[in-house]
Amino acid sequence: MAIDELFLPLRRIEPVLPEEQALAWPYVLPPVRQLLHEGLELGEASVIVGENGSGKSTLVEAIAMAYGMNPEGGSTGAMNTSRRSESGLHAQLKLHRGAAASRKGFFLRAETMHNFYTYLEASKFETMLHERSHGESFLDLIAERIPHIKGLWIFDEPESALSLGGCVRLLRLMKQLRELGSQIILSTHSPVLAVLPGANIWEVGDWGMRQTPYDQLELVRDWRACMADPRQFIDDYPG
Repeated sequence: MAIDELFLPLRRIEPVLPEEQALAWPYVLPPVRQLLHEGLELGEASVIVGENGSGKSTLVEAIAMAYGMNPEGGSTGAMNTSRRSESGLHAQLKLHRGAAASRKGFFLRAETMHNFYTYLEASKFETMLHERSHGESFLDLIAERIPHIKGLWIFDEPESALSLGGCVRLLRLMKQLRELGSQIILSTHSPVLAVLPGANIWEVGDWGMRQTPYDQLELVRDWRACMADPRQFIDDYPG
């Protein structure tokens, strides 16, 4: 289902003040510097891919916080917290929303799920998520919240919790989200999740951010080379 721009939860991100930032983290990251100079147009589904340390999680965390979500995950208004480690980048972002769009949202990041499940259990959430495997609980949580949250869904490296089959199931859940009118932003280094149908793919790295077709992603090129000859790939990989 195509979402009219009027109903798109997040149409564009712009810097509050497009001026030179301090030479400190995270402003030294090329994707962050590009965002603060050029802004970013968003469609119904956006995938952000890149190597570890490239700035993927920093970007999606800041977008989630600017939207009103908890940096450790959850819906808008969630109050769970443990050790604060987020940057102040969210305060530098101005969000342009669809005039008639839902203000609801949900942020899922695999690295903070354990603490988030504890928060949910204390809040009388129906399913005892700690009693399921990491991947099962992650997918069950999404499936349970889909009927209740139509808006912006942000995923940060969800493949960390999932097997290959789990990634495929997540893609099906994302398809369901889009059919119900939700918008998706996904940060990943999984070549399986990066194939999210109909998504704009942003490849981040030393160059900043660039829109790249799936088949031309460095991630996909390396994955295919590894599958063709794993032993040779390990010997030749420059990283």
